[in-house]
Formats: sequence, structure tokens, C-alpha cells
Amino acid sequence: MNSSEADKTRIAMVAITLHGTSIVKKLAGYYPDADVFLAEKFIASKENFPETANSPRAITTPVKLLMGQLFEEYDYLVLVFSIGAAVRLMAPFLKSKREDPGVVVIDDCGQFVIPVLSGHIGGANAFAADVAQYLNATPVYTTASEARQTLPVDILGRELGWTVEAPHANQVKVAAHVVNDEPIAFIQEAGSTDWWPYKKKLPENIHLYKQFHDVKLENYAAVLWVTHALVSKELWKTLEGRLIVYRPPVNQH
Repeated sequence: MNSSEADKTRIAMVAITLHGTSIVKKLAGYYPDADVFLAEKFIASKENFPETANSPRAITTPVKLLMGQLFEEYDYLVLVFSIGAAVRLMAPFLKSKREDPGVVVIDDCGQFVIPVLSGHIGGANAFAADVAQYLNATPVYTTASEARQTLPVDILGRELGWTVEAPHANQVKVAAHVVNDEPIAFIQEAGSTDWWPYKKKLPENIHLYKQFHDVKLENYAAVLWVTHALVSKELWKTLEGRLIVYRPPVNQH
């Protein structure tokens, strides 16, 4: 994500300390459309916020009550306080990774940017990377695919317009196979080849093929198949828990 992409989403930033306010002030210049919430005692500092940014709002209710509002109204939350506090405040409002906002926590010194909720599907990992780059901070990933820099199977190719076709159970099982370095067949019959998100070479457990019929299925723990082909019910059953299909745009090369 970059700042222009962030403009299309709803972002809220919350700070409750003096130093946290300074961090949010800096970020407000990068995300001018974000809504900023500050502890009432620090709201006087709003005159020093960038003129292009939204005017900060004072937190006049308990932060726990504010959190419920934020969960309902925003796509991304930036919380400049401890992870422990963030977890306790978020807990009553958690629903699922497909519904919860992407939440990023920043320490009071602005050294670390940590995605703590909805890292993949909610986009918090990518958002944290963007925030960290702007703050010259260190992003801290705890999701296995980012930490190990391997394939994020549930969102692979999303920035290329790919959609995922697979039961949720398959996605969970295949992700485990990938991060556990088990042999994976990656078959690409369609779509852009620019899907590997890292600068290092592909992990050795990922084996590339151009055609499905070239793969000896018994040799692989899972199959990732980028294709426009029809996948039969029989094949889904044969590869139960092992297959994920990606559908790229029809005219993508």
C-alpha cells in the first residue's frame, strides 16, 4: 500500500500519550485523509498538525467505547500504545479476519510497527510495511509467511487482480504445508508471472510447472494452480485439503 491507495480506505489513528501524539502528527502528513483521535489533554497540539490533514478529535469517552466505533467505521487502525492495551481494548469487538479492520500498533518511541489483527486478508501486514517505511521504523511480522518470506497463499496475486478459489479448510492446510517447507507444486497456466513478493529467490520447496498434467501429484503436499481451466468436482475431492486455485483476469499476461 502507498499513500494514494490509503486515500481510498478509511483510516483512524489513535494516540493517548505525548510522544504518541508526535508520531501520529507525523503520519497525518502522509495519510491526510485519516481521522485522528487524541487524548483530550493533548488536543491543543492540533494547531501543529499539517494543514492538509484532518483536524484531530478529542477522545472524550473511555477508549474502550471509542474502539467499538472504530471497529465499525474504519478499514485500518493505527494505535500508538502497548499491544497488551490494544488486545484488551479490541477483544470485545472481534468478529473474524474477514470482517475485522487491519490493526497496527506502534510503540511510544516509534521504533516498531506491528500488525496485530487481520494481517493477511485485512491488509494489516502491507499497511504496517508502508507505515514503517515512512517512519523509518522496523515492521515486526508474526504471521508465518511474512516472517519466513514465503508464499501467503490466501492473498497470493491479490495486487494483480487474482481471486482465490478454494475452501477455507484447504487454505489453512496448504498454508501450513508451505510454511513447514513441505514440497509444493506451483502450476501457472495463466496470468502475470510477477507474483513473487520478495527480492530473494523462491524457496526451494516451491516447484514451478507450466501445465497441470506435468505434475506427479503424489510427490507434493499441496498444489497451487493459476489457471482459467474448469476444475472438476472429482479433482477437488482427489486433492481435498491440498489444492488452491487462483483465477487471474482473463486478459492478464
